[in-house]
Amino acid sequence: MTALPQPVSAGSFDHPLTVADYMALPEEPASRLELQEGSVVMSPRPTFRHQKCINELYTQLRDQVSDDLDLASEVEVDLRLVPDTHPGTVRVPDLVVVRSAAVDRLDAEGGALRPDEVVLAVEILSPGSRRTDSIIKHSEYADAGIGHYWIIDRTDGPSLTACHLGGEFGYVDAEPVKGVFETDSPFPARVDLAALV
Repeated sequence: MTALPQPVSAGSFDHPLTVADYMALPEEPASRLELQEGSVVMSPRPTFRHQKCINELYTQLRDQVSDDLDLASEVEVDLRLVPDTHPGTVRVPDLVVVRSAAVDRLDAEGGALRPDEVVLAVEILSPGSRRTDSIIKHSEYADAGIGHYWIIDRTDGPSLTACHLGGEFGYVDAEPVKGVFETDSPFPARVDLAALV
């Protein structure tokens, strides 16, 4: 008889985890795990409406990204904020746009995406993630060098706040946009925000 794997508990580790430790954990189908400075952070899977928003955004962007870019939802990004032997940070953005070469590297090596492979990270705010997405991830993604970060707030219209690296001071945040969001950076795109609700 084979024992079922035990679920991962946020408090079940006697030491902070490196990224390698985290990547070796068993998959958790009922929850979403991230690694924050060596500690496993568990959040529930996205709600139906949250997932629908991710899917609609993916659909809208799919044909707008260039051939050298790819889209994916809920993939792990090793932020590489510390050396590999130190307690690490791995985030799972709602959506990422990455360089196509990153997909080939993952096929060959496995592991997580690297920040220099991520062109755009997107988080969709939910009641349980508002502070984390707006403040903590905002700072972490900038520190990791991810050039562009979009924050979508479904409760406010919906709206999209586009953030881009502004040198040593982290992200520069544009004013939130409602209705239709249009940009030329990091690639030409047009998003009908009303369709994301």
